[in-house]
Amino acid sequence: MSKGRTKIRKSGSDKVFDGIVLVFLTLLLILVLYPLIYIVSASFSSASAVTSGKVILLPVDFSLEGYKAVFENKDIWLGYKNTIIYTVCGTFINVAVTLMAAYPLSRKDLKGKGILTFFFTFTMLFGGGMIPNYILIRDLHLMNTRWAIILPGALSVYNMIVARTFIQSNIPDELLEASKVDGCSDFTFFFKIAIPLSSTIIAVMCLFYATAMWNQFFNALMYLQDDNKMPLQVVLRNLVLMNQANQMGSSGDAMVTKQKLAEQLKYCIVVVSAAPLLVVYPFIQ
Repeated sequence: MSKGRTKIRKSGSDKVFDGIVLVFLTLLLILVLYPLIYIVSASFSSASAVTSGKVILLPVDFSLEGYKAVFENKDIWLGYKNTIIYTVCGTFINVAVTLMAAYPLSRKDLKGKGILTFFFTFTMLFGGGMIPNYILIRDLHLMNTRWAIILPGALSVYNMIVARTFIQSNIPDELLEASKVDGCSDFTFFFKIAIPLSSTIIAVMCLFYATAMWNQFFNALMYLQDDNKMPLQVVLRNLVLMNQANQMGSSGDAMVTKQKLAEQLKYCIVVVSAAPLLVVYPFIQ
């Protein structure tokens, strides 16, 4: 009797199917990966190479001028600091509020669970809109404060429903009953049993909330006035607009040079804004 693994023979149709799947996934990988590679290569290429279309896959005429123009701006570092504060604090509050809403709704013994679920899901279909939201933030005296960025998105109903379904599927009722026999209260069960067993969904929610908070842009434009509170995305947008405005009134050669730098600057800004998430994502995955 052979100690090695038994190899399953594949029929001709199976091999053809595997080949088609492999080709399809390879093409899909190229479609997703090539734009990312191009952006990184363009950011490390010279401005003239980018504007002339010489960059195809690898950097051409390696240059760091775009990154120098980005990081020489002191507002970039302030924007990084603000975005990190918003992302860390916002993600913590988001996950805490989501779990505190999802766990009770996962319990079968919660009275009025159907009505509460209806009110939550109703907000996914109907909302007040931009103007009522602005009036609400103003009347709560949150204008031009960091809370105006953190609190409005404190709960995603979609994430809450996903977390509720996960808890229902992975934490059996028998576990709750056994813990109550041992004198465990609802709060103790939630903090010492339910949360540790929900580490998977917590990691997923951290990824979703952190990504949304890191890319925060529109709320900052609406609710913030002080430049020292602006997140990174707004600072980068202002940098692009400022660079475009500086082209006005320049001589012909100077305008062409600034235009080339502005084109290269776009790719550098994309890398600067997306790099932290790309670095963190594999660890969460």
